[in-house]
Amino acid sequence: MILGKVVGTVVTTISHRDYKNRRLLIVQPLVLEGESPDDDFIALDNTHAGIGDTVLVNREGNGARQVLKNPDACIISVIVGIVDSAYIEV
Repeated sequence: MILGKVVGTVVTTISHRDYKNRRLLIVQPLVLEGESPDDDFIALDNTHAGIGDTVLVNREGNGARQVLKNPDACIISVIVGIVDSAYIEV
């Protein structure tokens, strides 16, 4: 699981059957100050998140398929929650 910020959407005219009626969002991983950020990635939305939302993302294929209740889905990343607030004590 990682925390990320939704920074965009992906629009497709033809999608894989496992993605039907679901949005694809571009997520930017959040990192602590001084750490190097990972690359943005695409995640299937399961929560009705929008641009600017901080989200919790499951980035493990088997767990993502379990969330979707589809053991054969071709998915790696799925948004499983919208984060209201986060507090980090260092």
